[in-house]
Amino acid sequence: MSLALYGHPFSSYTQKVLIALYENKTPFEFRGVGPDSPEHTAQWLQRWPLRKFPVLVDGERNVAETSIIIEYLQLAHPGPVRLLPADPMAALDVRFLDRFFDLHVMTPVQRAVDGALTGDPARRDEGRAFAQEKLELAYAWLEGHLAGKTWAAGEDYTMADCAASSSLFYADWTHRIAPAYPMLRAYRERLLARPSCARAVNEARPYRPLFPLGAPDRD
Repeated sequence: MSLALYGHPFSSYTQKVLIALYENKTPFEFRGVGPDSPEHTAQWLQRWPLRKFPVLVDGERNVAETSIIIEYLQLAHPGPVRLLPADPMAALDVRFLDRFFDLHVMTPVQRAVDGALTGDPARRDEGRAFAQEKLELAYAWLEGHLAGKTWAAGEDYTMADCAASSSLFYADWTHRIAPAYPMLRAYRERLLARPSCARAVNEARPYRPLFPLGAPDRD
């Protein structure tokens, strides 16, 4: 059985894994979860009742959680782009940055999105304010960290950049990265120009009206 990935093209975490798959041109079947494919939704819930996607299926093995999925792909289906370094200390740096983008960039974005989805103006404003405060802290740290680097962990593209691609894409929609952060703005542009990321962004383009904070007319 070939690899299969359950998820949604507009989901940031689905995009994170899609980018890793596209980086290594790994063959897989995409099984979209949503009202148009109830059979995929039923299969996904059976495989992962916690109702989180993406989920990777490899034969009888179900793999959940994006960072674990990407590490699993490197172990079981390696490709020319090594997304986690062989050196243990360098790998630790990549894992830290991967978690930074998930926890300190994407989580505040999700707080703002969840607030907007309630339809309650007060909760929308609270979520947006929380995201702005936390993202400013993350942007400032990243601006210093990225000095002299091409990618998040240095000169090599890694799992951290897969995480950064989707999180910074939506973060800039939620709270614009200001000109005061030129290193970060340039890094986001490099990420979006990378073919793997550009493909994931283009595949999700039809779903932009679903973004509850209002998708800007760019990217």
